[in-house]
Amino acid sequence: MARLLASSFALAAALPAALGLYSTGQPASKAAHSLQKRSDWEGAPYTWLYQFPMPIPPVKSPKMTITNPVTGKDINFYEVYINQFTQQVYPGKGPATLVGYDGMSPGPTFIVEKGRETVVRFINNATMANSVHLHGSYSRAPWDGWAEDVTEPGEFKDYYYPNSQSARLQWYHDHAIDHTAENAYFGQAGAYIIHDDDEDSLNLPSGYGVHDIPLILSSKQYLNNGALFSPAGETDSLYGDVNHVNGQPFPYFNVEPRKYRLRFLNAAVSRTYLLYFRRATGSSAKIPFQVIASDAGLFTMPTTASELYISMAERYEVIFDFSPFAGQNITLRNTPDVGADEDYLHTDKVMQFIVSSGSVIDTSTVPSSLAVVDFPPPKSGVDHHFEFHRTNGMWKINGVSFAEVDNRVLANVPRGTIEIWELENGGGGWSHPIHIHLVDFKVLSRSNPDDSRTLYAYETLGLKDVVWLGPGETVRVEAHYAPWDGVYMFHCHNLIHEDHEMMAAFNVTKLLDLGYNETDFRDPMAEIWRAEAVTPAKMTTAAITEKVQFMASLEPYNNVDEVMDELDLYWASHKKRSAPAPAPAGSEVPVKRHMRIEGSRIRMI
Repeated sequence: MARLLASSFALAAALPAALGLYSTGQPASKAAHSLQKRSDWEGAPYTWLYQFPMPIPPVKSPKMTITNPVTGKDINFYEVYINQFTQQVYPGKGPATLVGYDGMSPGPTFIVEKGRETVVRFINNATMANSVHLHGSYSRAPWDGWAEDVTEPGEFKDYYYPNSQSARLQWYHDHAIDHTAENAYFGQAGAYIIHDDDEDSLNLPSGYGVHDIPLILSSKQYLNNGALFSPAGETDSLYGDVNHVNGQPFPYFNVEPRKYRLRFLNAAVSRTYLLYFRRATGSSAKIPFQVIASDAGLFTMPTTASELYISMAERYEVIFDFSPFAGQNITLRNTPDVGADEDYLHTDKVMQFIVSSGSVIDTSTVPSSLAVVDFPPPKSGVDHHFEFHRTNGMWKINGVSFAEVDNRVLANVPRGTIEIWELENGGGGWSHPIHIHLVDFKVLSRSNPDDSRTLYAYETLGLKDVVWLGPGETVRVEAHYAPWDGVYMFHCHNLIHEDHEMMAAFNVTKLLDLGYNETDFRDPMAEIWRAEAVTPAKMTTAAITEKVQFMASLEPYNNVDEVMDELDLYWASHKKRSAPAPAPAGSEVPVKRHMRIEGSRIRMI
């Protein structure tokens, strides 16, 4: 699908330089946020609302198809180049310099069939190191985007993905140590959709870019010369004063009077949205819509809502019916005063839908039953409590920062067990969207001092991998720590907080008596899977085929159903799934609190 280029992106008028002054100071608390009104703009003012069309990121095509030597099935191989490029955002000003996947932002959209494995080669042609996380995938640890597993400029890394989970909207984005915010903010993010033929039988609105629309939200700030303000010096948050959808500030999108599937992804660095739809003129009432999916795919059934919280890295999919609004404009708005976020003149606006006149034939439906969700079996008690807080200017989890290598593994979870984690926002007026790698979890409860927010139906009807902790909130989540063992991260997805150490690790420990023979992929820093220098010899079809077939020969993913059956049998023979089995004498993976990752070795402390 052709990508809309310069004409599809934001253009704004030159404005008085005096209004373009900006400040990087942020509030220390929600109280400060409420009492101190900020200026209309933090950066260069942008006034061209709903005047430029929203682009649709193009679909990424594989470079080649390679046969898996074990299963005989196809593996799609892709090459993605991380390139610098420029984009004209303000007319009368200079262009903004961005860095994106394949030289665009957002990057191209992957649409992959469930069960079709992929290997994606990310080639770093930029000036900063990168690491890539496929968010929502239960990738093996060496291909999960461990923050220290970076690819330097002039290098590439091959990431191997399973694509065997439920149909869902995932996204791929940077995860490089200490500058994830810069890389993601300047453009390194894109959608990755797993498609399942079973979903087609539901007859939901379909056709990528036609009636199935990705809406990738972000919020940014620009300098007076049209360049993008950098988050490099930020230590608190960067909320941004210009909302974007698919890279376009405050766009419009032409729709027909019929149902659409809208796939929301919040790719902002720090801004949480509380979205709602309303008519552009006339009644200001919020228009109801149906929410059908979240991070891990379809719900058990749709739920009706009139507003939707979506924090950083969360995904929600909604069905909006434009048929009652033929010939009208529908505006997607953002509610002010969400969490600790700073509001500016137009941050309560997102985009506008221009509904055509007349009528069209719409055969799509929204069934009352959508999917069978693999919720973890219920259990009681709390296995781990994690407090997300700020101490002496540092963002920490249980008093530990990611830089504390000897202490940053905060949980050892026996493979295949089910645990409840309690996540607490330690105060200070901040909010924290918490992402746990590897697993999908069930949100069990939310509490806060004034009972202002409880659980919403759209948080409980499906599984998630991110949950938002508003100021003062505590949330409990339950997850099945399977199918793989290995060392994975969990962290705040306010990327400023993440870069300033609000990140830790957990170890899904190996079951030495499982009796199942498989290759060990536990170490996210295993040297064999690290980035390599780009050379002509490594880019040939023959070299790529040999490399991919070697990776597949180790069977990282093709036995997932067998692995799950073995884990079920193992825990059925033990006292209870939620309790760790005692480590055998002389175990190479003793159950201790701390672990250190040293190159390709895991050393217990």
